[in-house]
Amino acid sequence: SLWPALIGQSLFGQEVYTNLRKQGHKVVGVFTVPDKDGKADPLAVAAEKDGTPVFKFPRWRVKGKPIPEVVEAYKAVGAELNVMPFCSQFIPMNVIDHPKHGSIIYHPSILPLHRGASAINWTLIHGDKKAGFSVFWADDGLDTGPILLQRECDVEPNDTVDTLYNRFLFPEGIKAMVESVQLIADGKAARVPQSEEGASYEGIQKKSNCRVNLAQPAQAIHNWIRGHDKVPGAWTVIDGQVVLAGFISAGSEPSSNHLLSHFLPSLLPSPSIPIFPRQLLVKNLQFEDGKMIPASKYFSSGESSSVELTDDEKKMAEDIRMIWRGILSNVPAIEDTTDFFKSGAASMDVVRLVEEVKQRCGGVQLQNEDVYMATTFQDFIQMFVRRLRGEDQEEELVIDYATKEVNNMTVKMPYQCFIDGKFEDADNGKACDTINPADGSAICKVAYASVGDVDRAVAAAKEAFENGPWGKMNPRDRGSLLYRLADLMEEHQEELATIESIDSGAVYTLALKTHVGMSIQTFRYFAGWCDKIQGKTIPINQARPNRNLTFTKKEPLGVCAIVIPWNYPLMMLAWKSAACLAAGNTLVLKPAQVTPLTALKFAELTVKAGIPKGVINIVPGSGGLVGQRLSEHPDVRKLGFTGSTPIGKQIMKSCAVSNLKKVSLELGGKSPLIIFSDCDMDKAVRMGMSSVFFNKGENCIAAGRLFVEESIHDEYISRVVEEIKKMKIGDPLDRSTDHGPQNHKAHLDKLVEYCEVGVKEGATLVYGGKQVDRPGFFMEPTVFTDVEDHMFIAKEESFGPVMVVSKFKNGDVDGVLQRANDTEFGLASGVFTRDISKAMYVSERLEAGTVFINTYNKTDVASPFGGFKQSGFGKDLGEDALMEYLRTKAVTVEY
Repeated sequence: SLWPALIGQSLFGQEVYTNLRKQGHKVVGVFTVPDKDGKADPLAVAAEKDGTPVFKFPRWRVKGKPIPEVVEAYKAVGAELNVMPFCSQFIPMNVIDHPKHGSIIYHPSILPLHRGASAINWTLIHGDKKAGFSVFWADDGLDTGPILLQRECDVEPNDTVDTLYNRFLFPEGIKAMVESVQLIADGKAARVPQSEEGASYEGIQKKSNCRVNLAQPAQAIHNWIRGHDKVPGAWTVIDGQVVLAGFISAGSEPSSNHLLSHFLPSLLPSPSIPIFPRQLLVKNLQFEDGKMIPASKYFSSGESSSVELTDDEKKMAEDIRMIWRGILSNVPAIEDTTDFFKSGAASMDVVRLVEEVKQRCGGVQLQNEDVYMATTFQDFIQMFVRRLRGEDQEEELVIDYATKEVNNMTVKMPYQCFIDGKFEDADNGKACDTINPADGSAICKVAYASVGDVDRAVAAAKEAFENGPWGKMNPRDRGSLLYRLADLMEEHQEELATIESIDSGAVYTLALKTHVGMSIQTFRYFAGWCDKIQGKTIPINQARPNRNLTFTKKEPLGVCAIVIPWNYPLMMLAWKSAACLAAGNTLVLKPAQVTPLTALKFAELTVKAGIPKGVINIVPGSGGLVGQRLSEHPDVRKLGFTGSTPIGKQIMKSCAVSNLKKVSLELGGKSPLIIFSDCDMDKAVRMGMSSVFFNKGENCIAAGRLFVEESIHDEYISRVVEEIKKMKIGDPLDRSTDHGPQNHKAHLDKLVEYCEVGVKEGATLVYGGKQVDRPGFFMEPTVFTDVEDHMFIAKEESFGPVMVVSKFKNGDVDGVLQRANDTEFGLASGVFTRDISKAMYVSERLEAGTVFINTYNKTDVASPFGGFKQSGFGKDLGEDALMEYLRTKAVTVEY
């Protein structure tokens, strides 16, 4: 084996590093690029995890001269060979030549062809029949060193940079780099000098020099476009707009793709240039403003998308023309291009048109929104004929269910990603088990989404917002769909509650009432808001003699990302999604990795409710991959997150760095509950226990710390312990169970450790503190007393059934307030006292987004919910939540 140093970056570098270690080579150092936007390169991540020394030099040279301290740091690792799998930095020759075996480099072309940058691009642009890569010995030239080994593959007719890289250059290149190191170790490595015959050098391709030269044969245009797909992107000008041509295919059937030859004749200097209809197809077009459309839609009303009418259909079309003429009496003649609304039609005219067509042409089902989607006479006739033939019916939703006989019913659980109205496996085929916390058994495997899945989901949401019926829909109709969705959730509430119980450990009765019941209420509440979102008229200072009107409009943001936690999987979905949808947005939602099932069942119900495809997308997977991509995605305009404070900070940073997307965060808490001696003791005991043990303590507003007045402290603790002993711990589906399992094993382990720390610091463990001796992830309800302000358990949230109790001196209202506010969190709080003046005094001074007086956990869909300080900002529920998903536009008119 050898002791190599790796100089490089990217996933390619990471894979080479990992495989070299598997082969027994000791990587003595990794030299990679600095962190970008706080995120380490994948090679650095892997090496740091293994404890390999990692160096992140911004540069190795200044003004062409090596930086001495950088070179010395490199030499200190004692490398026998430099392995450079993908390196974007200039490395000095005294580093290249330093190791005993020198340096080897990967280059993605068959050298000496395509030396320099953008080698893969140029392979395709030149129409090479073969592609490949070289591993060569570094010298002082530019990709001119002796060849160690080479591999090649055929270039397929429709290869792009991505397909060529993913199919061959990436996987085979990794193997070849590892093989090269082993050949060197075995003393069998070749050194074949490069020939200068056939050598070529091309520069790096940038957007500025990627314009398509249309005055050339179709194959050359084909090669140019695919050689730049997707980065930096070939472009041209169509109808005065700069347009990027997306992935193309040669020799394919037209199907849904748009023939480039449709618009080429108007652009070419000579009509004689050979462009043949089936030689060149374009899939996507992207405009300068970022909007992308299928190329087939560029001329969406053109002949290529028309259907030929039969004689009977032509007669019907003339009957419909008469209906249009009767409604649009101000229009001299109804032409194919006549626009219904531009000709003066109003909403009542829409109803009349639909009903007259249905009356005269029986058997065709039309809706008002059909008119809005086909506003010209020609488009309306095309839509009508397709509807008559049954050609435009939505595909029936195909769902692969995981089924389970449980809770005296058969539950049917979708387990795939839900993207653009369809359930489908993750791009990479990955899936992971979701676990029943009551016994630790696997319920089923659930898709584990990739970055590609996230990108497709966002694209679907963007298309639905910009071009689908959702964005054009009347707000009242939108509300009707949300009401229908709520009704379907109610019809399926027992199944939803059962899935929630087995997936999250929620006691079934609580799941039915709260997890599912409040979710239904939330959708009904926000459905009622859809047609009540209003702007204002604003008096402004007028410059006479002109008169001005200023008004504001509330507009949806666009594509919103929602990332939810595992404690209330369906309810957290509802709290954020209902407001988001009521405001008119589309969304991509990531459920918690450990509790994805109710979100996917919800997705099924949205289709049954008639929510258009692409409006709601569900991508289960990891936060580090799916959540991170959503926070970075340039097409996402808002991200709503509920989870921990550290992750919230990372999300906020990513949202800011990417495209300054709007953020709302509901984060951690350490909510104080103050119990005064003049409280109703029975109520304070009952509500105090609920404040801690509700939903097994997996409750963001749980009372993380109780302050009990000294004179009643001992009685209060005694009463609490007495009540805990009556609690039934067991199967969450048993209707008599009070306390179910914790959500997942890792969380249970953290709770046990949390209690061990409390005991070690000197707090008194009065009850519990251990895992229950039975299968599953059950934690004993726990009570600590004598908790001092400096202790870990006094400051940190347990997020479990752990009551943390501290005394305070009799009558010391201001003192206990100071202690209660001595935290960086501010989600919720509570106070128990019969003295209303004291209660109001305390509530005004508690630094928390919610204050409960003589009650706890009483949330309502109409009341805003959210925290202060490091518990986050922004609100769920109530009218305030709508504002999180809207923007205000001011319009001033002079008249």
